[in-house]
Amino acid sequence: MAQLINGASESTEMKPGGDQNEKILFGASKPASLPAYGSTRMVQNVLLIWLDKNINLGKSKDNQNTMRSLRGVVNTIETFTDGEKCIEFIKTVQNNDKICIIVSGSYGETIVPRIHSMPQVDSIFVFCNNKSLHEGWARNWKKINGVFTNIERICEALKRATQQCEHNAVSISLLAADDGAANKKLDKLECSFMYTLILKEILLTINFEGKHVKNFIHTCRKDYDGNDRELKNIKKFEKDYRKKTPIWWYTLECFMYARLNRALRLMEVDDIIDMGFFINDLHRQIAELNQKQFRAIQDCKMLTLYRGQGISIAEFERMKKAQGGLLSFNSFLSTSRNRSAGLEFSIKNLRNPDLIGILFVMTVIPSQSKTAFADIKDISYVQKEDEVLFSMHTVFRIGNIKPLDDEQRLFEVDLLLTADNDKDFRALTTRLRQEIAPVKEDLTTPYNNMVFVYYRMGDHLKALIFLEKSLAILQKSFLSTHPRIKAAISNLEFIKKNM
Repeated sequence: MAQLINGASESTEMKPGGDQNEKILFGASKPASLPAYGSTRMVQNVLLIWLDKNINLGKSKDNQNTMRSLRGVVNTIETFTDGEKCIEFIKTVQNNDKICIIVSGSYGETIVPRIHSMPQVDSIFVFCNNKSLHEGWARNWKKINGVFTNIERICEALKRATQQCEHNAVSISLLAADDGAANKKLDKLECSFMYTLILKEILLTINFEGKHVKNFIHTCRKDYDGNDRELKNIKKFEKDYRKKTPIWWYTLECFMYARLNRALRLMEVDDIIDMGFFINDLHRQIAELNQKQFRAIQDCKMLTLYRGQGISIAEFERMKKAQGGLLSFNSFLSTSRNRSAGLEFSIKNLRNPDLIGILFVMTVIPSQSKTAFADIKDISYVQKEDEVLFSMHTVFRIGNIKPLDDEQRLFEVDLLLTADNDKDFRALTTRLRQEIAPVKEDLTTPYNNMVFVYYRMGDHLKALIFLEKSLAILQKSFLSTHPRIKAAISNLEFIKKNM
């Protein structure tokens, strides 16, 4: 099966929702492959719900301005006038997507007790005319970020909550140390560990061109239709992408950071390929800076870096079981040389009873690893103190895990960046590369390799979906008699027979 799929990848020159009285949706339409709610495509890791039985979203200029302000913070907004329908909707949201909810004072006291324990709900904002009337009961619920009487203050608090959610959305893969990576069956590995390793290596071999940037901009304009703030950022990106550095764009407070992290978290291959040019450029800039900053300096023997993050209780339990094993951050990773900055991020998560606050303490020995990371404090759009950025799929070994508080809600986790000679990591990556035969790359290759991964995981339906996408690309470029078309069709038949 693997030979058939990879044989089909040989390089050949390619040719250039509901009743409006109860629910109202704001946002762009979605492609069928992406998780979404109602008719809205998610391009962040956060969505906003507004519940108010008296809400009037007609042609009022004030209401339009309000919605414009909110969409400048969260692109996907869903509004409800019916509390029961709102609760039913929340239940459909995947646990890994987070909800911020604005609720009227009249609804809040009865609705908040019913939604507060839902893991999807991250933050609640009570919006009312009489602040003193609702502040008393609101203090009893940790997820309530405040009682507000004007939308500007809500937008400010919503921005902070959204930034925290996006920071926490950097996904983690774990590989326990119970049996060495050399003996680890690939179909037992966490999917995301395999996906990001494969995709990163493939994307770095593709020669992206100006047309790929144009295609990305076209897609973004659809996704952010009606979002004035982000449309301005997209226009700026279109005009000035090459005038600024990839790190500058990644750290700019705009659509790129959340969009990329979401795609990598959910392994949305379509979006990842769409942003492949940027992933490629960002990685290469980090690698170039790494050579200048660390490889050429002989006395740079060891770095200690910090990252604060909130993770679910279930994920923390998995991390404890994987102690001594490997941990991979599947997206680009922001860290700090400043312990207090990392700890501050960790502590912020304690208001949410669903989360454990983690302070990762990372030991990095530059001379022992080719992993790309760079000090970006003078390059970043936001001049953060002592920020160090790692490329995607950085792998660490998990060391000590110790509590930092009496309530067992805040922990310090020691991580050691894997060395080039780490036997488990080398064995694992060697196995993966052996399973996927080396081929010259084109834009069908990431899809073909996802076919391989899903097939090995036993998910034949998803393998079939990705193979059909690869075939669709080929059919736009080659005649039906071409060997690559024939090989892809043969693979389709093979998978269908085994479903």
